[in-house]
Amino acid sequence: MFRPRRLLAVITAALALGSAAACGTAAEQPAAPDAGGRVVNHAKGQTTVVGTPQRVVVLDTGELDAALALGVKPVGTVLPDANQDLQPYLAEKAGDIEVVGTIGSPNLEKIAALKPDLILSSKVRDDANYEALSKIAPTVFAETVGKPWKENFLLDAKALGKEAEAQRILADYQQRAAEIGRQLGDPAATEVSALRFLSGEYRLYGTGSYLGTILADVGLGRPGNQRFDGTHTKISREQLSQADGDLLFYSAYGDRTREQMNDVVGSVQWSTLEAVRSGRAIEVNDDTWFLGLGPLAANLVLDDLQKYLSQR
Repeated sequence: MFRPRRLLAVITAALALGSAAACGTAAEQPAAPDAGGRVVNHAKGQTTVVGTPQRVVVLDTGELDAALALGVKPVGTVLPDANQDLQPYLAEKAGDIEVVGTIGSPNLEKIAALKPDLILSSKVRDDANYEALSKIAPTVFAETVGKPWKENFLLDAKALGKEAEAQRILADYQQRAAEIGRQLGDPAATEVSALRFLSGEYRLYGTGSYLGTILADVGLGRPGNQRFDGTHTKISREQLSQADGDLLFYSAYGDRTREQMNDVVGSVQWSTLEAVRSGRAIEVNDDTWFLGLGPLAANLVLDDLQKYLSQR
């Protein structure tokens, strides 16, 4: 038989071991919902987010757009590239926000110094950085960007604890897009071409792009060579006629590309396009039409469409 003192020592040791085991389990398992945590399933697995994140870092324009649309001002973000500032429509809403690198090349030390409680990005941008980022803070990744921007928005909203608000924002957007289409009577009869100038490149955007989803939500038609389920296809200057349509919307990525675009737009070749001859070739804002990737930008694109389609 155990003596009283020896029995007390055994019980105390057992309780201590049980407590330690419980602590280890809690660290390894997602927090239970009743403990204030929510498990977010995403492209890299599961992440538990506890409470309402207050110090959010976003690593792409789509995530910044999404957070701001939900009333969240992140503490850190990235630039499109080293030669490009934050898009004005986002910078105005973001206010004093720390820049922590460029898309696909975040500065991990700067991110850690911000002491974030949530990091948002995607596999296509930051797959190689996921393990390092997840050691800094709970990290949620979408699979890719562009076409699935609505699904990405809802994913970000779940991580931020704002799902209901995101559903409302998307419903309002869908209703507005459909109404713009109804005002045209038969929106599919208008074939819209989308051309983007980049350094040394000319891109036509397909139905599988961010912009392609917005045009589809309005119900607009697309030229035959842009009815592909992909983001874009490249054409040469000699193939510029492939950019024609009932309406031609075009833009330049960054100031360095604008000179290149102006050279093309001022050429005889450009003047032969039917959209140009009929006054239906319109320069648009690259920041919203191609870089935005979120609901704020999508509604700004709808503003442009409503304006220019009513003038057709």
